Amino acid sequence: MKTFNRKEHWETIYSTKALNEVSWYQPTPETSLEFIKNNIVSKDEAIIDIGGGDSFLVDYLIEAGYTDITVLDISEKAIERAKLRLGENAKKATWIVQDITQFKPERKYAIWHDRAVFHFLTDPEDIQKYTQISALALEEKGKKLIGTFSESGPKKCSGIEIRQYSENTLKKTFEGDFIPLECFFENHITPFDTVQNFIFCSFEKK
Repeated sequence: MKTFNRKEHWETIYSTKALNEVSWYQPTPETSLEFIKNNIVSKDEAIIDIGGGDSFLVDYLIEAGYTDITVLDISEKAIERAKLRLGENAKKATWIVQDITQFKPERKYAIWHDRAVFHFLTDPEDIQKYTQISALALEEKGKKLIGTFSESGPKKCSGIEIRQYSENTLKKTFEGDFIPLECFFENHITPFDTVQNFIFCSFEKK
C-alpha cells in the first residue's frame, strides 16, 4: 500500500481544480477579517495565515492596509496561483512553501490564523507538532484563530479523512500554551451548495 504523501496530494488538488472548485472556497473571508481587525493593535503587526493557499484573505488584508503578512502553504502551486492573481501586490506579502508540521518560525507573529488546515492533521504526533509550532511562532499575548470542522461537520474533505473537534477538545488540545478566548459555530456554504459546520476558537498565548 502506498504511503500517503501530503504534499503530493495538495499539489495535485491545486493543479487540477479551479479556485471555486474546492469546498473551502470563500469569496469574502468575513469571520477571519473580523477576528484580525478586533485582535490586532496596529496594521504593522505581523500576521501569519496558515494554509492560506490561494484564498482571498491576503487580498483583503493588503487592501485594508496591513503591512506585515505571511502566507504559508504546503502547496507551491497554490501560492503560485495567489501570486499570479495579486500581481504587483504579491510583493506586499511574504510567501512560505512548507508543511506546517515542519515549519521552523524565524520570527514572532502577533496573529496566527488557520481556517481549514488543522482538521487535516489526524496523526497525534502531527497535532502535537502543530501546537508546539504555533506556540513558538506567537509572541506573548499573541492571538490565534483556528477554524476547523465541528462534530457536526464533514468526516472527510478533499478525498481524505479529517479530525472533527468540539469546543472542549479544541480547548484541551491547546491548553498547555494558550488561554481560550471565544468559540462559536458557523455554517460554510460550499460552491456545490452543501453545508459544512465549522467551529472557530480564538486563543491568547500565555
